[in-house]
Amino acid sequence: MLTHSFNWKKISIAGALALRRSRRRIKVFLSTLRGSVTGETVLQFLRSLRRHLRGKVIVLWDGLPAHRSEPVQRWITSQRHWLDVERFPSYCPELNPMEYLWGNLQANELANYSPEHINELEATVRRGGRRIRRHPDLPKSFLIHSGLFERW
Repeated sequence: MLTHSFNWKKISIAGALALRRSRRRIKVFLSTLRGSVTGETVLQFLRSLRRHLRGKVIVLWDGLPAHRSEPVQRWITSQRHWLDVERFPSYCPELNPMEYLWGNLQANELANYSPEHINELEATVRRGGRRIRRHPDLPKSFLIHSGLFERW
């Protein structure tokens, strides 16, 4: 039996795959945060995305309660000139390309990984994000495997 006491409680990761209409480039965005995802952290992530993305944006996301929070919904309504949000059907993780990204991180950098400190875990997640960004075929494969996009 392996027993280990950690000095931290929880880390969450917000992520997005951004695809241009031309499908020539896919950007990967990952952000780690201590604790749970809240409406405020969702807003921070969306505001950060806005600084990096130009033009109209369509966000596809799951039914996380923070996504449906009143402050998030109010902000989205105020941003309709550039932002449209669509929700995946109830519990259909196979349609969400981000689930394949999480699985890739878990199968590579996080497989059998037991860090001593939360800082080590955050650094490992960031390293995994850099690896995925360096291999453009990976994000493309996540989109294709989700079935939302045909091969291109």
